[in-house]
Amino acid sequence: MKTSAESTENLIELKNVNFSYGLNPVLEDVCFAVKAGDYIGVIGPNGGGKTTLLNIILGLIKPDSGEVLVFGRRIDQIKRERAHVGYVPQRLSQLDANFPGTVYEIVCSGRTALNGLFHAFSSADRQAVEEAMAVAEVGQFQNKLINSLSGGERQRVMIARALSGDPKILILDEPTTGVDLAAQEQFYAFLAKLNRERGLTIMLVSHDIDAVANEVHKLLLLNRKVIGFKAAKDATNKDYMERLYGGKVDFVFHHHHHR
Repeated sequence: MKTSAESTENLIELKNVNFSYGLNPVLEDVCFAVKAGDYIGVIGPNGGGKTTLLNIILGLIKPDSGEVLVFGRRIDQIKRERAHVGYVPQRLSQLDANFPGTVYEIVCSGRTALNGLFHAFSSADRQAVEEAMAVAEVGQFQNKLINSLSGGERQRVMIARALSGDPKILILDEPTTGVDLAAQEQFYAFLAKLNRERGLTIMLVSHDIDAVANEVHKLLLLNRKVIGFKAAKDATNKDYMERLYGGKVDFVFHHHHHR
């Protein structure tokens, strides 16, 4: 059954969004739309508003002005659909390092976000949890405590947790913080596969252009304002970087210096 393309095309849409902390503008006149099947990298300097942008999309903070639509509806009017936005927070390595739960329990907690805390766990829930663990390849750890896992493994557990709620869109904030390079590459390959094979729409926030420019389809360059939003292959030119970071281009761009 196909609904009208119009209503389903933009999963997320921001129109003229402004946000300040006190007198400090953090986001200015931000406009962009995320379409189904997109794989978007949100890139910009620390303090450029990336995490604030995510919090606005997740409905955790309200913009001072402008409109935020998720699945075609105003974010303050939806509850149920919000569960279809899976979120992997930035500080997951520290956040859950001392959490006394097993991997299975943590993945289950993503399911309660969908159904509410006191909902009795059904066989459909259990199946969703098991499938999410299988997709993220963490089934073999299900009875281990999360704090016994490596950073890369823990990260996949958090993805499984998000996937268990059956999201239409997955949002990740600096997902590779504290994860070694080999694990990062595996992780990005895993996200690309989710996007390709499951049609999952992904929005990935990073301050490291190198890490994501070769992975994502589109780059949203954000430094308070949207500096650019276009196909990743067109965005990695020096002019962009200078507009985004000022003159400090070299530290962001390592992959042109071939060994």
